[in-house]
Amino acid sequence: MPISRAVIATDSGARLINRLCKHWAHKLEVEQEESQGRVAFDEGACLMRADGEALTVAIEALDEAALDRLEGVVASHLERMAGKEPLDIVWEN
Repeated sequence: MPISRAVIATDSGARLINRLCKHWAHKLEVEQEESQGRVAFDEGACLMRADGEALTVAIEALDEAALDRLEGVVASHLERMAGKEPLDIVWEN
């Protein structure tokens, strides 16, 4: 299973995790604790963990094509949830 990871500089990581988990909980299996969350998609999973300086996001997918799709979905949702805060999301495989 291919894995991709991004470390995103932000002091609002816990808030972003909370917003994303609430957003996706209507359609997907979501687990959330204080400053971490897990979202299960049909073709993989997204793990998120926040500290005071960064949000770390890891995606595990069934194949490379699914990984590419999930990177796009997660990044676009993070940017939307961040509002005016610019996020520099760089995926590392």
